[in-house]
Amino acid sequence: MRNATVIFLAQMLLVCLVAQANHALAGAHVYLFVGGLVITYSALMLPGQAGLAASFLVGCACDAAAPIPFGTQALLFATAHTIVFHLRDRLPRDDTAGRVIIALLANLGLFLALSFFLIGRSPAPSAAWPRLFADLVASQVFLALIAPWFFALEERALELIRPFTRWR
Repeated sequence: MRNATVIFLAQMLLVCLVAQANHALAGAHVYLFVGGLVITYSALMLPGQAGLAASFLVGCACDAAAPIPFGTQALLFATAHTIVFHLRDRLPRDDTAGRVIIALLANLGLFLALSFFLIGRSPAPSAAWPRLFADLVASQVFLALIAPWFFALEERALELIRPFTRWR
């Protein structure tokens, strides 16, 4: 369970850093979403329940700061985690490029699911799609740039606690 806690803390660090980037980009009317990156490492590397708990809890934390019904992102993150977890034996999870592609695909799916879920709340849904497309492109480019750093951070964090973890 220590592995899940360390990964959860790394995920929360990423969420906080992206929140700060979104605050800085608010004047440019750009929003970055990296939900796919948040769930990828835990789905590919951690045992089932521990990784699912980390993904679900970080989704709850994201929901607490978002103006959406509580549990929306937690449910989407848990669903995406489960899908990637069940496919991980057929996915290239040992190399960074494969992980980045998985994170990009998961991010695309989560972004579209969240957009379709929330588009009905918009007063002019058809006018929101160009903005959503711009946000998606910016999010995917940002994710591709920071994903190798974040995967290395998660791996290093797990290496740091390895002496304190009893392996059975």
